[in-house]
Amino acid sequence: MPDRDFLSWPFLEPRHRDWAEEVEAWAAAHAGRLSEGDTDTAVRALARSMGEAGLLRMAAPEDGRLDVRALCIARDVLARHSGLADFAFAMQGLGTGSLTLFGSDELKARYLPAARAGTALAAFALSEPEAGSDVAALATTATRDGDHWVIDGSKTWISNGGIAATYVVFARTGEAPGAKGLTAFLVPAGTSGLTIAERIEVSAPHPLATLRFEAMRVPDTHRLGKPGDGFKVAMATLDVFRATVGAAALGFARHALDLTIERATGRHLFGGPLFDQQMTQAAIAESAVEVETSALLVYRAAWLKDSGMPRVSREASMAKLHATEAAQRVADRCVQIHGGHGVVRDHPAEKLYREVRALRVYEGASEVQRIIIARAERARSEEAAQCKPR
Repeated sequence: MPDRDFLSWPFLEPRHRDWAEEVEAWAAAHAGRLSEGDTDTAVRALARSMGEAGLLRMAAPEDGRLDVRALCIARDVLARHSGLADFAFAMQGLGTGSLTLFGSDELKARYLPAARAGTALAAFALSEPEAGSDVAALATTATRDGDHWVIDGSKTWISNGGIAATYVVFARTGEAPGAKGLTAFLVPAGTSGLTIAERIEVSAPHPLATLRFEAMRVPDTHRLGKPGDGFKVAMATLDVFRATVGAAALGFARHALDLTIERATGRHLFGGPLFDQQMTQAAIAESAVEVETSALLVYRAAWLKDSGMPRVSREASMAKLHATEAAQRVADRCVQIHGGHGVVRDHPAEKLYREVRALRVYEGASEVQRIIIARAERARSEEAAQCKPR
């Protein structure tokens, strides 16, 4: 049975509880069925169905205010039902997040309604072959040419690559060295000079691709934020959506824990239920604790962002790091409790194990989250030292 206790926590408001019920009802009726078959087709169908149901209003809000708690609730619920449903929802948010936060009124009016309806998929193109977590190493360039920019370079590991209608592309414009000399652009899929260089197959099927830009001309009106503000745009977007990755991990972990308990109580071994073995009980207890601590970190980070805290990089990184690492352990215990069945291709436990693994890598690998947290702790320590009476 899905956990409902967290909905009564003080981090959430009555409207969030109503939202959770709305997402749960849609997921129970549609998520599993629409996730079947060809991955590209399934993602399109899932986005369209969520758009028709009105769920994507939270991913691409009309008023421009991203409710991080609502986003986390959606990913928590959807991931418990279907990894692909979670992916489809998340990418409509991440892929339009920079537009929602930094786009002109004209751009938002032109592109957000279709994203909100689920009829146009969105993508966020930051990573490159030689630059993932190290944003300062981005090599894609954008050169000003009158009222246009000419973009050359490539992006890889781009979710929805090849099926998206729009891409938010980050390129080096040279206003300053390193991360300070980047600019963000909204690029329609049909733009001349944009090609899909490669579709990437991964262990848990999702639409991924490498993009190539060759003398791609983008009008200055498609710029998001000021020239040189690309790093600010990227970090502000990730500040919103990083905690939601933890929420997806939480949803996967909840499902894995449910499967573990179901197997432990239904499987008989040595004259009694597998659950009666102390080691089984210990595994379930450890998983239950990790689910609860993940939920606390995720919804705390979301609440802080919604409460107006300007930067929640530390808290969002803590939520993503703990929830994704914990979900992998919970999924691993689930596989172990299922024995041989747990490693059979496409068994629910095996699928969960593959689904969870990618979350420890994308939107900042666990190692990067540790660096962010450590640096934040050093800064907090230095600030506290300066405040001490002398």
